[in-house]
Amino acid sequence: MKQPIPTNLILGFLGVGKTTAILDLLKSKPEGEVWAVLVNEFGDVGIDGAMLQTEGAFVKEVPGGCMCCVAGLPMQVGLNQLIQKARPDRLIIEPTGLGHPSQILETLTGEHYADVLELGPVITLVDPRKLEDRRVLENVQFRDQVAAADILVANKTDLCSTEQLSHFEHWARHLEPEKCTVFQTCHGHLRPEWLSGNTALPDVSTPDAHHHHHDHEPVVPESVEDRPWQIAENAGQGFFSVGWRVRPDKVLDENALLAMAMDSRFVRFKAVVHTTQGWRVINAVDGALSVTEAEPREQSRVEVISPEPVDASGLDRQLRQAVR
Repeated sequence: MKQPIPTNLILGFLGVGKTTAILDLLKSKPEGEVWAVLVNEFGDVGIDGAMLQTEGAFVKEVPGGCMCCVAGLPMQVGLNQLIQKARPDRLIIEPTGLGHPSQILETLTGEHYADVLELGPVITLVDPRKLEDRRVLENVQFRDQVAAADILVANKTDLCSTEQLSHFEHWARHLEPEKCTVFQTCHGHLRPEWLSGNTALPDVSTPDAHHHHHDHEPVVPESVEDRPWQIAENAGQGFFSVGWRVRPDKVLDENALLAMAMDSRFVRFKAVVHTTQGWRVINAVDGALSVTEAEPREQSRVEVISPEPVDASGLDRQLRQAVR
């Protein structure tokens, strides 16, 4: 294990492709090195952590809200456990797309981790298509993620028009303070060399925006052996989530899941699940659906995120009807 441990934050708004980017980075891990990932999700179920475990990294989840709200004891406990267990040569941290980076940065650069972690460049992913949405541009989480970036990366450029990419470049050039390093990529491809160096610790636009008490405490999940069908809800930052943990012998109809994934009420649908066609990773965002094969897991996990309150009991009935 290297001391201090090179550490990078991968930031980005909801659905921008952070997990895909980290999966891509893990494939470039130098042979013989141990990498670890601390991942935080808005929902309580934790889909991204299950996805990241496919590349053999040590993964620790901090579920149940934005990491800035749990950047106190829950984050530090998870981070300490991950470091002690993995003894990593590199640490990557993926906060939820609905979180602010200021308190996370404060924790990572504080006295407790001064000799333990070496914070490298903060990488923020942006979907250029979202720059056409005033709700995104005015969102404090989005603004702070951009402000905190040492390296700003336009992702999903293969889905963008020439005009959208030109708009991104114009927008990036006029950010204050100016971003020195701006790239474009697609499919979450990040160059490994971008991880090297140190952060300049840019000032976030509203550093105190999220210094508040959060009344949602992380929940320690029960075993699916004891309770084979579990449902969890969360709300905050103007979004609502419903998630499920299901014992793997309950096989779900894949077509029914894909229909559920494309529900227009959801801004995100994520699942690592045992289907009638085998184990699958299902991901839907902005009307785009992807389905890939997955290794068998100890449980199926499904999660939806919506900008409006959702009928959790109705969704639960819908999912139960998909059991075959």
